[in-house]
Amino acid sequence: MKSFEENKLFENIQQGDEKAFEKLFKMYYRYLCNFASKIIEDDIAAEEIVQDFFVKFWERRTELSVESSLKNYLFRSVKNLCLNYIKHSIIRLQHAQKVISESESSNFNNDYIEVNLAADIAKSIEELPEKRREIFRLSREEGLKYREIAEKLNISIKTVEAQMSLAIKSLRDKLNKYNTFIFYFFVSRTKKV
Repeated sequence: MKSFEENKLFENIQQGDEKAFEKLFKMYYRYLCNFASKIIEDDIAAEEIVQDFFVKFWERRTELSVESSLKNYLFRSVKNLCLNYIKHSIIRLQHAQKVISESESSNFNNDYIEVNLAADIAKSIEELPEKRREIFRLSREEGLKYREIAEKLNISIKTVEAQMSLAIKSLRDKLNKYNTFIFYFFVSRTKKV
């Protein structure tokens, strides 16, 4: 189409001529879809971009200013929309990768570590000598103070302290692969006296 005819067609569209718009749409729709598809390599998204472009083109027809030819304007506009689509796709992809990475590394690993730690603590406690295990459980699981444990088991507070110290040392040695903070949170919170 010659530039004079394009200019006339564009003027008619600006004045609200739906037939002129339909003619432009039929003339360039397929070409613009193919053009967009080559840029973004997605036929469905390319069609959506072109359809959205034509909707906005019609809605903003009175505000538009075409400096070069109408054909150049159409292809340049669609190209820019495709580049925006790619940019937003990259941002969405980066965000998705970040979320996946964080959920796989931190949450999963933390949950996994906690489950393993709990299992290893239970196993290590079971491996303690019987009296030491009983003292440790009374302190750790029942929350009794050393004095209360001594009274309950009819032993001295010094014996409770010594057995607790040995229990914690044994557990620390067996669970040294875990973070010190996590270890102390799960194991060494005991109530003295």
